[in-house]
Amino acid sequence: MEHRFEYQGRPGRVVFGAGRRAELGAEAERLGLRRVLVVTTPGRADLAAETASTLGDRLAGLHPHAVMHVPAEVAARAVDRARELGADGCVAVGGGSAVGLGKIVARDTGVPLLAVPTTYAGSEATPIWGITEDGRKRTGHDPRVLPVTVVYDPELTLSMPVRLAAESGLNALAHAAETLYAPDVSPVTSLVAAGAARSLAAGLPRVLADPSSVPARAEVLQGAWLAGWCLASATMSLHHKLCHTLGGTFGLPHAPTHANVLAHVLAFNLPAAPVADAALREALGTDDVPGRVHALVAELGAARSLADLGLPADAVDRVVELATADPYANPRPVTPEGVRTILAAALVGAPPAGAAGPAGPDGAVRTSDRGRIA
Repeated sequence: MEHRFEYQGRPGRVVFGAGRRAELGAEAERLGLRRVLVVTTPGRADLAAETASTLGDRLAGLHPHAVMHVPAEVAARAVDRARELGADGCVAVGGGSAVGLGKIVARDTGVPLLAVPTTYAGSEATPIWGITEDGRKRTGHDPRVLPVTVVYDPELTLSMPVRLAAESGLNALAHAAETLYAPDVSPVTSLVAAGAARSLAAGLPRVLADPSSVPARAEVLQGAWLAGWCLASATMSLHHKLCHTLGGTFGLPHAPTHANVLAHVLAFNLPAAPVADAALREALGTDDVPGRVHALVAELGAARSLADLGLPADAVDRVVELATADPYANPRPVTPEGVRTILAAALVGAPPAGAAGPAGPDGAVRTSDRGRIA
């Protein structure tokens, strides 16, 4: 089989280690920043203020108003605030909501973005932005939104409850899994994705066993960084399309939705992606990847059904309609019947279906189109 691929490296600086949030001020100085706006969520305001204190007189203001899925009106207020303050840089402290808001500030003002993640969302490793308007979540790619520096301090994840850590970590696992069967997969992305899956699968049970363990939190955080790198480097597929629809249109929480849906999408896709299936089997130490992921959801205490997350049964038809409206890359053709099967199981937390369609000729991964999902 002929090997053909393309690979584009990503710029950006990573500062990783316990206690390294104290170096945020030094990173701002290295970049020559003088007036920095810090964005975060209301619940992380105190933590963000403590972290931002290392900026000293470079701190122009704290904007603790980020919320899930970056509503357009919330984004507009943050951009206006950055302009009012004359900010020449932006720091996002928090999870995907804070980083997502910081990205819109960077996109619309042109200032550099630094990120200090407190969850395993992975958004900080990507040039992907997202915004929700009129009940629809739009995403796009822009090099201006890729953080110039990411400060990963596993101590900042210690306050994350085990359930949130589990759901955030399974969200990261979804990035790695879909990278392994992406149409633009390369040797580099495959190795990184497998490494991310190994770190996440090994580290999450350690966090459950000892939530105060900084080494365990660091292992998962490293896996999340690698998974975020995958998200930036490969085309995502059905799993991400479904989760964007469930979050942007129906307001379901981001990480728990990913955690709930992943096993069901893998049961649908992996029989058509034998190379990805083999890599995930090795990384997760199992002969049944969807079953293992479904078991992890239960073991780690994550939400176990879309109904638990607030999706009404009568919303399934609308999700099917939106998820199949446009073609995009996926190992199996995406059909209304297939999506309905996935949602039926995920809605009630049933075990993932074991059967799926065959792989393409010679075991090759099939795709329904080359469209891209961020």
